[in-house]
Amino acid sequence: MDLKKAQDGEISAASEIYCFPARVQSFLVLQVPLTEAVDPVDLEDYLITHPLAVESGPLRDLLEFPQDDIEVVYTPRECRTLVSAVPEESEMDPHVRDCVRSYTEDWAIVNRKYHKLGTGFNPNTLDKQKERQKGLPKQIFESDEAPDGNSYQDEQRRSMSIDDTPRGSWACSIFDLKNSLPDALLPNLLDRTPNEEIDHHNEDQRKSSRHKELFALHPAPDEEEPIERLSVPEVPKEHFGQRLLVKCLSLKFEIEIEPIFASLALYDVKEKKKISENFYFDLNSEQMKGMLRPHVPPAAISTLARSAIFSITYPSQDVFLVIKLEKVLQQGDIGECAEPYMIFKESDAAKNKEKLEKLKGQAEQFCQRLGKYRMPFAWTAIHLMNIVSSAGSLERDSTEVEVGTGGTGTTSGDEACNLSSFRPATLTVTNFFKQEGDRLSDEDLYKFLADMRRPSSVLRRLRPITAQLKIDISPAPENPHYCLTPELLQVKLYPDSRVRPTREILEFPARDVYVPNTTYRNLLYVYPQSLNFANRQGSARNITVKVQFMYGEDPSNAMPVIFGKSSCPEFSKEAYTAVVYHNRSPDFHEEIKIKLPATLTDHHHLLFTFYHVSCQQKQNTPLETPVGYTWIPMLQNGRLKTGQFCLPVSLEKPPQAYSVLSPEVPLPGMKWVDNHKGVFNVEVVAVSSLHTQDPYLDKFFALVHALDEHMFPVRIGDMRIMENNLENELKSSISALNSSQLEPVVRFLHLLLDKLILLVVRPPVIAGQIVNLGQASFEAMASIINRLHKNLDGNQDQHGRNSLLASYIYYVFPLYSCPGESWAGLGGSVHYATMARSAVRPASLNLNRSRSLSNSNPDISGTPTSPDDEVRSIIGTKGLDRSNSWVNTGGPKAAPWGSNPSPSAESTQVVSSVEVFLPLFSLMFPCRISSFQCILFHEELALQWVVCSGSVREAALQQAWFFFELMVKSMVHHLYFADKLDAPRKNRFPERFMDDVTALVSTIAGDIVSRFQKDTEMVERLNTSLAFFLNDLLSIMDRGFVFSLIKTCYKQVSSKLYSLTYPSNLASLRLDFLRIICSHEHYVTLNLPCSLLTPPASPSPSVSSATSQSSGFSTNVQDQKIANMFELSVPFRQQHYLAGLVLTELAVILDPDAEGLFGLHKKVINMVHNLLSSHDSDPRYADPQVKARVAMLYLPLIGVIMETVPQLYDFTESHNQRGRPSCVTVDDYESEGGSMISQTVAMAIAGTSVPQLTRPSSFLQHSTFSTESSRSLLICLLWVLKNADESVLQKWFTDLSVLQLNRLLDLLYLCVSCFEYKGKKVFERMNSLTFKKSKDMRAKLEEAILGSIGARQEMVRRSRGQLGNQENLRWRKDMTHWRQNTEKLDKSRAEIEHEALIDGNLATEANLIILDTLEIVCIFTAAFLSECSSLPVQALISSRAVLQFPELLFEEETEQCADLCLRLLRHCSSSISTIRSHASASLYLLMRQNFEIGNNFARVKMQVTMSLSSLVGTSQNFNEEFLRRSLKTILTYAEEDLELRETTFPDQVQDLVFNLHMILSDTVKMKEHQEDPEMLIDLMYRIAKGYQNSPDLRLTWLQNMAGKHSERSNHAESAQCLVHSAALVAEYLSMLEDRKYLPVGCVTFQNISSNVLEESAVSDDVVSPDEEGICSGKYFTEAGLVGLLEQAAASFSMAGMYEAVNEVYKVLIPIHEANRDAKKLSTIHGKLQEAFSKIVHQDGKRMFGTYFRVGFYGTKFGDLDEQEFVYKEPAITKLAEISHRLEGFYGERFGEDVLEVIKDSNPVDKCKLDPNKAYIQITYVEPYFDTYEMKDRITYFDKNYNLRRFMYCTPFTLDGRAHGDLHEQFKRKTILTTSHAFPYIKTRINVIHKEEIILTPIEVAIEDMQKKTQELAFATHQDPADPKMLQMVLQGSVGTTVNQGPLEVAQVFLSEIPNDPKLFRHHNKLRLCFKDFTKRCEDALRKNKSLIGPDQKEYQRELERNYHRLKEALQPLINRKIPQLYKAVSSLYFFSLRDSFSRMSLRKMEI
Repeated sequence: MDLKKAQDGEISAASEIYCFPARVQSFLVLQVPLTEAVDPVDLEDYLITHPLAVESGPLRDLLEFPQDDIEVVYTPRECRTLVSAVPEESEMDPHVRDCVRSYTEDWAIVNRKYHKLGTGFNPNTLDKQKERQKGLPKQIFESDEAPDGNSYQDEQRRSMSIDDTPRGSWACSIFDLKNSLPDALLPNLLDRTPNEEIDHHNEDQRKSSRHKELFALHPAPDEEEPIERLSVPEVPKEHFGQRLLVKCLSLKFEIEIEPIFASLALYDVKEKKKISENFYFDLNSEQMKGMLRPHVPPAAISTLARSAIFSITYPSQDVFLVIKLEKVLQQGDIGECAEPYMIFKESDAAKNKEKLEKLKGQAEQFCQRLGKYRMPFAWTAIHLMNIVSSAGSLERDSTEVEVGTGGTGTTSGDEACNLSSFRPATLTVTNFFKQEGDRLSDEDLYKFLADMRRPSSVLRRLRPITAQLKIDISPAPENPHYCLTPELLQVKLYPDSRVRPTREILEFPARDVYVPNTTYRNLLYVYPQSLNFANRQGSARNITVKVQFMYGEDPSNAMPVIFGKSSCPEFSKEAYTAVVYHNRSPDFHEEIKIKLPATLTDHHHLLFTFYHVSCQQKQNTPLETPVGYTWIPMLQNGRLKTGQFCLPVSLEKPPQAYSVLSPEVPLPGMKWVDNHKGVFNVEVVAVSSLHTQDPYLDKFFALVHALDEHMFPVRIGDMRIMENNLENELKSSISALNSSQLEPVVRFLHLLLDKLILLVVRPPVIAGQIVNLGQASFEAMASIINRLHKNLDGNQDQHGRNSLLASYIYYVFPLYSCPGESWAGLGGSVHYATMARSAVRPASLNLNRSRSLSNSNPDISGTPTSPDDEVRSIIGTKGLDRSNSWVNTGGPKAAPWGSNPSPSAESTQVVSSVEVFLPLFSLMFPCRISSFQCILFHEELALQWVVCSGSVREAALQQAWFFFELMVKSMVHHLYFADKLDAPRKNRFPERFMDDVTALVSTIAGDIVSRFQKDTEMVERLNTSLAFFLNDLLSIMDRGFVFSLIKTCYKQVSSKLYSLTYPSNLASLRLDFLRIICSHEHYVTLNLPCSLLTPPASPSPSVSSATSQSSGFSTNVQDQKIANMFELSVPFRQQHYLAGLVLTELAVILDPDAEGLFGLHKKVINMVHNLLSSHDSDPRYADPQVKARVAMLYLPLIGVIMETVPQLYDFTESHNQRGRPSCVTVDDYESEGGSMISQTVAMAIAGTSVPQLTRPSSFLQHSTFSTESSRSLLICLLWVLKNADESVLQKWFTDLSVLQLNRLLDLLYLCVSCFEYKGKKVFERMNSLTFKKSKDMRAKLEEAILGSIGARQEMVRRSRGQLGNQENLRWRKDMTHWRQNTEKLDKSRAEIEHEALIDGNLATEANLIILDTLEIVCIFTAAFLSECSSLPVQALISSRAVLQFPELLFEEETEQCADLCLRLLRHCSSSISTIRSHASASLYLLMRQNFEIGNNFARVKMQVTMSLSSLVGTSQNFNEEFLRRSLKTILTYAEEDLELRETTFPDQVQDLVFNLHMILSDTVKMKEHQEDPEMLIDLMYRIAKGYQNSPDLRLTWLQNMAGKHSERSNHAESAQCLVHSAALVAEYLSMLEDRKYLPVGCVTFQNISSNVLEESAVSDDVVSPDEEGICSGKYFTEAGLVGLLEQAAASFSMAGMYEAVNEVYKVLIPIHEANRDAKKLSTIHGKLQEAFSKIVHQDGKRMFGTYFRVGFYGTKFGDLDEQEFVYKEPAITKLAEISHRLEGFYGERFGEDVLEVIKDSNPVDKCKLDPNKAYIQITYVEPYFDTYEMKDRITYFDKNYNLRRFMYCTPFTLDGRAHGDLHEQFKRKTILTTSHAFPYIKTRINVIHKEEIILTPIEVAIEDMQKKTQELAFATHQDPADPKMLQMVLQGSVGTTVNQGPLEVAQVFLSEIPNDPKLFRHHNKLRLCFKDFTKRCEDALRKNKSLIGPDQKEYQRELERNYHRLKEALQPLINRKIPQLYKAVSSLYFFSLRDSFSRMSLRKMEI
């Protein structure tokens, strides 16, 4: 039956490819299109019904998740300090207890043990890849081995002279070859071995030492962080900013008379905030400290610290380090006390000895009397960022910076300040400012600091106190030793308590820091600021404030909680402020730090006592007099009281019970300063992790604790809340949490969320009613987490998960176990309802609160602790074993809660008491036991989420991830506590919970689908959250159920996708969703890799029974099962559910007809790539058997990729056309450029004849994938082919149609080009290389398929790590393996080596996989291929093609043979000897086989010759030396071949090898001269000459030359090459067919050029054109000839040689006439008319060329030494231009100092030249014609065409100078004859003949006069007349000023009759010349007169006067005749004086 049509027409083309036609049996099988999801298999059932046969072993582990897949781990949290920070009190209120628990309990972590094996942590995408690549074998590659292009230039053998023989000497070449060394011969090459044996041996070789993991060699696709990676959140820990270590080294003043005390703190000027607590340090000497001994108790070591670590969260340019100094109080104000420090200098100590002694004495008195009081003294500040930045910039290990007044100059602006990496600096502060008594406040300090930053600081003008304070500033080390926290706890690594510690200084961050509390901290800082006693009666001037922290009103109730400063006890009961002398309204700058007790009562308060200190010692005056009191109660309505206070001060001691009241309350009968006004300003700041300092949080916690304690009424603030009002209050306080400040919410986040969750899990019973707070808590959580998300967006990972919340869930989220699980939940505190889901109130729960829970345990009687504590104390023991557990559902598994897991006495007691209590309890309420069930958090959460709506639902959706993760953790813990982690998955969760989850997932999927266009960002987050949730559920729930959830989501997306015009966004979301789900660590197991696609159970009927006709890939499916495995059939998609989804996505998105999904290619390909790469590196699948199972899941991938062939990037032709026909018809192959496997080859494989295929329309599409995507797809394909089961592949391949097989081979062919090795050099010059085109691999595959040598041999080489063929070096940008390097382009040598190593291993492995696959293909196609007699090859190379299919190579199309020869030759030139050995052996066998078939091997001979020329012409890194060795090897084989010794074979081989060697030498030279156009053309010319007997090749080279000439615009030369080509063709055509109208041969062409006769085929070695394979090119036809001639005519026309165009057409016209081709004739005549009219129009305007003689001298020139050439240069080339060009070129080649240009044109004497230099002589020459020639050379063209003779003149005198007087001036004329006529097929031609004529001075004069006369005649008769020209010539002839003018010539030579009779004739000739000359002058004057205007009359008269003068002077000389000449003289005499050229000259002939 036909394929069932989809009724709605919705099924896309993609799905139709895969649809299964099925026959109707008793019912109809409906196929599910690819765009729809299929019903998943019920995994749990399937596993039960299909147990695996194997009991154990690697396959067993694929079947099911491991037992220990999920574990719940309780990890003790790390504590920084040696003892953990906990309150000292044993009694704690519930809030404190909760806080402390929250900071100390273990982390509860759910660990997916194998999670790191999921794709999110794929080692191929991490840096781990580098480690995995260690130990790769080094592959040897040709491109890396080959020497650089020019390294062998110098050693080139020079052929003797360029003209000895056509190309170097034959004998010499043979000599060269005979003397070279062969490569090693292969042993047993000619033995006969069975093919099977060879194949078997090859396979072993191929499979040995293979790289296991393909993807380790392939860089991951360029992605951002993989979407499926969820990193483990950071462990919650205490917050620190950037940490700075400050060490105080020394403090030294000019005088040392008393102790000085110092403190340090950080201030931020911009924020006007002190950003650290004070650090007090004491640098006094022991002697100074001794002065205070009576006042100071022994110092605790913690107060002796001199180094401190400061933390700065917000470093900025505004941070200052402020140092304040104090001294002991003394009489006098600060200025007086500071004076001695300013005036005394240390250097004057001796001089001022007495004064100093006196000062010391005073100081000692003050110390003894006032030692416990201080006074302000001095201060300074250091601009921190200056130090950091200057230290950072100095190149020393530590920097010394001197800081003068006011620190250093500052920079402004808020540049980012980094404190973690500057160089340590040592500062010396030299100047301090004295404190101003009235400017001590912080406000004043900020003004000073701001002023310091200004250049003209006021402070600079003040007189400083000189001192030296040395401090070191450096970044704090990671874990410093001997460190104390701000609470003075020892930080870990505190080896010795006696060592001076470093203090950590608490930071007060400049802005809020959002980090949850994780440690117990409870500090209070008190800052007395100012006091105003101006209006107080009585003496109160030197005022100090004593601060105490009291727990009661009795003076003895002061607590020792005030931290000491320096050199004092750790804690004290009181602290005093410094005294400002005689000031009634002092400011203070003290900081008093107090350790707050954990539990505060109403009686705790701060007491301030004000004293007047008497500085002078007077009789009866006490040292201190109290002058006032005030206080601050610590609690107000139960909340800590902090902030700014302005307090009234009482004059009397406060009365009893004052502490509970505030001093603002007017107590009766008390006296107050200034009428009870506030006169004392003080600030109190708490840094506490107990006190939230937020009213809303306080209220919430108070209410929750009230519930815990069940203490009513509750007092909160001013309110009293009764029990009946509690529910409303609780609910409103929960919703009011929204109003609280964010900072405290974050600080108490863990506790807050714990409490909210607890309210859900254990709904409280209030007034006997159960109150369900699920909804309120859910809403509160949703709003809190959304606040965090919005406000802390810097804190999120790539999925939008806030890190604080993520770490809360991961580490903190507490799990409340339930009574149903371990009964502990009752905990005796029955007011926590443990209710079932119904909100109906069970009657039996109206219980009174039982106070007498247990008398046996004093700890829990009275007020039982909160239930979670009870749970912890009950469960917190290992003491319970199962037999003891109360209900058999089992007790706990570990010691989850509390920090003490070992059974302590206490906990055991608890257990027993509960054991006693529970039975009683059950007796009292027998019917209720079963329904006591606490709410499971995940169930309540799911319910609340499903039912919520409106803004709450929106908030939950925004942060869905949070609730999903909470739910999952809760589910795992439920399973853990209920001991169900091993239970069958179907029984783990109740059905109603599953329903809720289904509803939840379904609605969320609906949200994604409906909102993806509007809320893009939110939907992306929601989509990934949902995917992660389902991924998690796969680990804990029924997996079939989770699959159905996935299907639900899929269905919703699919239905929406249909309706969208641009579906890509939604499809992209679905890809993310799928990718995350598939990142599950047991993804493979989830896909049932061990199932063998059994037909699914009914109702889906069996598909395998249905016959399938022409399904996607099979022609005639014998085995549906195999087809199902390779296709996305319904059974495949059901059983391998996730893999089916992945591959379906791939198929649908890559489908070329898929509308609008184009942008997702990369994404979907990356998903598949990532999965495979992850499987590849997964240790669980290392076993090959297991890997094969995994690969089975991806078999359809092969088909999917085959469908995409037309869209893949074409790596074979990298840059011309992008698209490529995939399924190409035979015709396409006959035309050029079929780059894929040819049909014939495919058919050969299939053993069928070639059908005429038409291309399906979809294949006309052009390539659409990027290189990267294509590469990823191909590596995936290779992975599947590498790991899949070979037998399965083979079965499938057998069923492929010819078309599909062709497609597969195309794919493999692409793989070869794609993974080709690039070469180290490419990595080195990554940036500059562009793609090079390469068709290299096509034949390799074809050979392999045809079973031939090449591929096998390639395989062998690769398996041994050697690889030939490096011609196409290409570079892909994305080959930079490790992305972090892409920015830094200059990679280190090692990195380049490493990249090359990887690339090499990848190329090797890829090729081996391809060969393995081809082997499978060949195995089944071998059946079709006819077997023939075989001649086996040495084991490594199977020469199957040559041996088994000779007729294919030698009898059919030449293509195979040509290709084979080319490959083999290429490998013969390999730099790696093994490759050469094998290649030469194969080539020899090829010749031998050809010879054996037909007794000669003409075909191989010709193909090898042609291959050589093409190889040498194209290959970049080709090495002559290696090829020479291979030739020698072949020669050696021939000599040693005993079997054929008696035949002609060895001689034929020798001839061939010698000829190849000749061609080789020349071609190599040609490569050398790539930059020298003349030399290059010369060599091409020589090579072409070498192919005289191989017309095809000669033609090729002539055309190459024509091309080169055209490139350089030498059109005449290009035309000549084409004429020569035409002549060559004509020669052979005339042999082939005798047609009258065709040219007879070269002769016909000689009118075009006399050179053309050299094309005549007269040699005895000429191959007859009818011999097979000769003259078979397209040009050796009539049409070819016509084409060549037309091209020639066009080139002549471009060269302006229109006369030659006519000659060419003379040959063409008869051909067209014979063909009666009127159209062509009309065109030709049109062109002729054009040519002739151009001759007319351009008369006198054409210029053809300029000629120069160039001579080369010096051995450096090699072949060119002593050669002379005539160069033809473009018209109007100046001598300087050619000279510059040649000088530049050879100068660059030999070095400018080596090259010299000989400036004159005299003959060169070789002996006088420096042998180490190179000389060039360049002379301008002119064409030279004999007189008789001139009658034929009439036009300008005649005089510039067919030129063979040239002349140049050299002036000289006999004494060696070039120029002399007229009578001594000789001239040498040199006439050169060239070997060919110009224009020729090259632009320089050798000079073959040279003759010289020497002219005597009088002959020189005659020539000059003749020239002048000619010029005059020309100017006079010019038409039209040119007056300017005429006047110029006249002026030169008759002008008076002309030096050496005509007159002087006449006077020198004509004044006397010569003595020498030989000169008579010259004398007479000169005389006649002058006669003629005067006559011409007269004519010219006459003509000029007729031309001039009136303005030139005077000029004319002047010329005439001059002429008459000249004539008169010449008259006597002209008229004097030589009498002897007119006598009858014997003619013999004259003949003896004349040479054969009838000239009186000395001629030297040179031949």
